[in-house]
Amino acid sequence: MKLDSMYQDVILDHYKHPHGRGLRDGDAEVHHVNPTCGDEITLRVRLAGTTIEDVSYEGQGCSISQASASVLNELLVGKEIDEARRVQEVFLELMQSKGKLEPDDAMEEVLEDAVAFAGVSKYPARVKCALLSWMAWKDATAQALSQGGTTSTQEGTA
Repeated sequence: MKLDSMYQDVILDHYKHPHGRGLRDGDAEVHHVNPTCGDEITLRVRLAGTTIEDVSYEGQGCSISQASASVLNELLVGKEIDEARRVQEVFLELMQSKGKLEPDDAMEEVLEDAVAFAGVSKYPARVKCALLSWMAWKDATAQALSQGGTTSTQEGTA
């Protein structure tokens, strides 16, 4: 089986069987919209000290945006905030590579299922879809840490 085909299967599996879907209690909630295509997500973060206790979301949009939110939940829940930020930075680097960055073993170890989005990085319009939930998570986590939990809406942040 080709690597691209395996990656497509991972994305479709997360789209069909999402992790973290359904809003639960959280310390902060944000709503982000990609005005280019209409994808949107409402995401909540719950912290336990410096550990990400839960990430829950509701959203609508393409399979890439929804699968990316599922992968985010799977990757970040249970991690320390600093470690989760590192995962987010590596994912952002991959998404901004315009298809020139081939995931190596070290990157695969950090990103796990998120490496499936490597092919998405070749399509700038789709990169925003993949990053939507990650930017919402970053925003919600910052709010939870600094303000003790607030709500905001962002457009075009991905």
